[in-house]
Amino acid sequence: MGTPLRDEVPGGIYHVTSRGNNQQPIYRDAADRSAFLLILARVARKHRWVGWAYCLMGNHYHLLIQVPFGGLSRGMDVLNGGYARQLNDRYGRSGHVFGRRFHASLVETERHLLTASRYVVLNPIRASLCARPEEWLWSSYRACAGLDLAPPFLAADELLRLFGTNPQGARASYRTFVAEGLSVAATVDGV
Repeated sequence: MGTPLRDEVPGGIYHVTSRGNNQQPIYRDAADRSAFLLILARVARKHRWVGWAYCLMGNHYHLLIQVPFGGLSRGMDVLNGGYARQLNDRYGRSGHVFGRRFHASLVETERHLLTASRYVVLNPIRASLCARPEEWLWSSYRACAGLDLAPPFLAADELLRLFGTNPQGARASYRTFVAEGLSVAATVDGV
């Protein structure tokens, strides 16, 4: 018998994280990260997830996803399992890629959503992988800031609506909001 499914709130937004087994890297290069994003896009389409933010680090990732019709546990099983199989095939290895079961916390307020979205995209700066969020190619920041096209699972426009109705003004407000997180210790208050 498998692990029981988590309680899910249909329509809920979750901050989801998953780490490599023994905190080992889960991505070795851009091809690994691209493969992960392709699997994420397929899972999101199948389960009708709405992506609010994401960031792929070295040994873990962060997703801010809404599950309008549930399917968080089932989708995460397909995402992590599918990626692990693909990675193991690519490198001729076997065994676990991810350590423990994924972690998910329900986002309960708009303020919490905003704080979590900023926290997610500032991860590479806190880890000293880059100095500014636009330098990290593997997060939702560039799409929300208007620097790249959004991947199919990312609802950048939904997030930007929280910053204004004019697209240019909303992107500018979003960039300012994220930059303000650089000047203070970005914490996970409520995340």
